[in-house]
Amino acid sequence: MKTKNNVLVFILITFGFSWLFWVPEALITQGWAAPEFVQNFVDLNLGAWGPLIGALVTTLIYEGGAGLKKMLKSGINVRLGKWWLVGLLIFPVLIGGALGLAILLGSPMAAFPVVAEAAEGGAPLPVFLLIAFVVIFFTGGPLQEEFGWRGYVFEHLRNKYSALTAAIIAGLLWGSWHAPLFFADRPEPYYTSPAWGLMLTTLLTGIILAWIYANTNGSIFAAMLGHAMFNWSNWVFPALDVDAAGLILFGLYFLVVAYILWQYGTKTFTKA
Repeated sequence: MKTKNNVLVFILITFGFSWLFWVPEALITQGWAAPEFVQNFVDLNLGAWGPLIGALVTTLIYEGGAGLKKMLKSGINVRLGKWWLVGLLIFPVLIGGALGLAILLGSPMAAFPVVAEAAEGGAPLPVFLLIAFVVIFFTGGPLQEEFGWRGYVFEHLRNKYSALTAAIIAGLLWGSWHAPLFFADRPEPYYTSPAWGLMLTTLLTGIILAWIYANTNGSIFAAMLGHAMFNWSNWVFPALDVDAAGLILFGLYFLVVAYILWQYGTKTFTKA
């Protein structure tokens, strides 16, 4: 019961904080003439930090300073061994591979905006890509979200349920958390496509990230690394802009999840 209550408090804090910014943003997009102070508040654009705040506050409430220290140490646990390669490569291979397969099967060659952006910035492409990765890691989702979805929800629920059940719940919560952004004027392909696409993506990639987290002794840093590569790869390889590539990508995600369940099982996601 304690685990359920802890996670419920996390959900209330996380969704409450994020939606405090995102619901007014969505209403303004839909035509609400909001007062200036509301618009200024929305413009702070702090909604993405909800999961981090939820994880830190809930941990402090229920586990005190010792629990908070343990969570923060997990966020800088870089002793990943071979899982460095998994975290760095799995999403570029899947997303880039899906786009490449779609093109080989006859889809039009996708435009790669990253090349034009690098030229505009005047930086060599490799340097531009590295800088972009660092920016994405700290401001594009991984830091803001992984303390919450893997570091708190998955971590607490896997002590009560199987790793698969915990990962599914965390993935569905992760997707649901984005709901107001589908009614806001966001340019990302996640929000211009049907909502089921995002929900299926967070479910499948959430299992993959939970697998990485479970095999790195609960390293939130490892989950952040994987999440950063997921976001970075979607930016570098615009697979979601090509219908066939998007479908192929879902197929590849299913294959990876099937491999995880076959080789690592549903109980812990580990072989130990």
